[in-house]
Amino acid sequence: MTVYFLGGGNMTAAIVAGLVNHADADVHIVNRGAEKRERLAQQFGVAVSEKLPALGRQDVLVLSVKPQDMQAACEGVATNGALVMSVAAGLTVDTLSRYLGGTRRIVRVMPNIASRVGLGVSGLFAAEGVAETDKRVAEDIMAATGEAVWLEHEAQIHAMTGISGSGLAYVFYLLDALKEAAQAQGFDAETAHELSLATFKGAVALAEETGRDFAVLQQNVTSKGGTTHEAIETFKQHGVAAAIAAGVEACVARSQEIARQFEEQS
Repeated sequence: MTVYFLGGGNMTAAIVAGLVNHADADVHIVNRGAEKRERLAQQFGVAVSEKLPALGRQDVLVLSVKPQDMQAACEGVATNGALVMSVAAGLTVDTLSRYLGGTRRIVRVMPNIASRVGLGVSGLFAAEGVAETDKRVAEDIMAATGEAVWLEHEAQIHAMTGISGSGLAYVFYLLDALKEAAQAQGFDAETAHELSLATFKGAVALAEETGRDFAVLQQNVTSKGGTTHEAIETFKQHGVAAAIAAGVEACVARSQEIARQFEEQS
């Protein structure tokens, strides 16, 4: 079995990094740009080419190009019964099937970029009729990059996008906000960066070790009338939690809108 990647962007690099480090798989990346092909080959030690070789039923084709470029990228692609995995947001199984000549051996994946360091979270949805063996193959590929979660309904891909797919950006946003606050308190940029990163790392490690509810952990380090309490109350006054929830809802709505746009174009 060879895992072929159509497209050599950031998500391809993230998944390939996981496969190379944590799985025994033959990987082949297809990308039009010669410079990027050379860089990927050197970085990961995998086969690369400008055009997609002939596929076999035992192979896996990972569609990893931008949604707006997918139809053009799939023109002339003969899956020959290969399992298809798509990491493109907004493109439903029906849309992908039309792009690929009617194949329904498709698994959609909503990963995130933390796959690059083996800490990714991926939501998977299999088209109706996809065999259990195919599901295991898809799960094994994504498990090499972190956690893999199966979704019962395709519509849940949108929710996955709003939480973990785009969620890393939310965390980076909060990290940057804490760094900026640290600098405002007189720390230099490098120290502010290190303090913010270490604080987030410690919080995640503590949450994993204890397994306790996040709200309980927050309460445990918040003494009433103390300094932390003052900060938390200020966050509440400014509606920080509500703003995060609204951001997730906006992300999900945009994902749904993109899906509708592609369905209307097909």
